[in-house]
Amino acid sequence: MCFFASHSSASRALFVAPLDERLLIGIMQVTYQGRCSLAETPRDDKPSTLRRAHAFNPRSQTVTDAAFTSGTAFFDARDLVQVKYEMLRRVNQDGELVTRAAAEFGFSRPSFYQAQAVFEAEGLPGLVPQRPGPKRAHKLSEEVVDRLEHALEADPSLNSAQLAQRLEEELGLRVHRRSVERALGRRKKGAQRRS
Repeated sequence: MCFFASHSSASRALFVAPLDERLLIGIMQVTYQGRCSLAETPRDDKPSTLRRAHAFNPRSQTVTDAAFTSGTAFFDARDLVQVKYEMLRRVNQDGELVTRAAAEFGFSRPSFYQAQAVFEAEGLPGLVPQRPGPKRAHKLSEEVVDRLEHALEADPSLNSAQLAQRLEEELGLRVHRRSVERALGRRKKGAQRRS
């Protein structure tokens, strides 16, 4: 348990009134206790952090390389970026065969060559897995958003659910009303920036 044990007489001399001295001691105790509680707060565990960054190695148990199985804390088979980098280093610097290195690090040969190409093109940041899923609004292309804007110009009373319904009826596109709202909002925001 953290507590403030004492305060110096020099700092006591700065405050004449008893209220000031109590305030000083209170502030110092709160500050000290706050620092102690920060040190005692458990940090988020590494697997959770790796999962959030999409860098958790789901095949960590297949990594059989001696550096990762030796029990040292530095080499962590759950860290996908570290495993890929070490696999590439082992081949490029230590001269290990691709087939053997790929197997020891839990990858296939094609996966090794893919990691090597990405590393050569982008460096270490290239080994960080990209976020899964679509990178842009793939259903609501520029032409589709143009169509939505024209429909709104013709009938400003249309809401996003009605616009989504129109897209389904006219183009066979099933989109959520919120997707329509976001696409129109992005378009509007882009137009405001340009003007």
